[in-house]
Amino acid sequence: MRRTGIYVALVMCVGLLVAQAATIDVAGRDREYGKREVVLRDDCDPRDPGWAPTGGCNRSEGDVNLAEFNSLRLSPLAPSVIGHPAWWFDPTYLKVEDGKRLKISNEGGRTHTFTEVANFGGGRVAPLNASQPGTAPLTPAPECVAAGVVDIPGGGKDVVDGLTPGNHRFQCCIHPWMRTLVKVKGDGN
Repeated sequence: MRRTGIYVALVMCVGLLVAQAATIDVAGRDREYGKREVVLRDDCDPRDPGWAPTGGCNRSEGDVNLAEFNSLRLSPLAPSVIGHPAWWFDPTYLKVEDGKRLKISNEGGRTHTFTEVANFGGGRVAPLNASQPGTAPLTPAPECVAAGVVDIPGGGKDVVDGLTPGNHRFQCCIHPWMRTLVKVKGDGN
């Protein structure tokens, strides 16, 4: 009787370990391929009236005023646009499975776009494409100046469906340093 109890306990322990290992493996794959959301982020300060002429700041709180935003847009160490680091797509690289819907959420206070482009480039707002004096501005991505670009206001949402296997580049057509690469994995990848 005592041996039976030991065997039962041993079998239960092994079963729990196997279940835990399987759960960890599935959770790991979900983290790699399961996240299907890109968050558009910025940290504009709603108390700064400097944002008002360009649409304001639709946040309850934030720490970046317009002067800081403009001061970090360029760097004396780089000839081209750097952009303020609080304006970004999260994540900047994402793997998803073929056929899955990608959710887009603008958690920032400024309007952004999530536009698929053939190549990363400038956006539709010329002053934000400007580079250092003597350096050519960014060339706008053709998709950013075409009709049909969808603006996503602060707090807004959108979805992307129908992505085929391969790499897909997305950028904000207002703030062109905001970008992400979505790698869609098919059955054979």
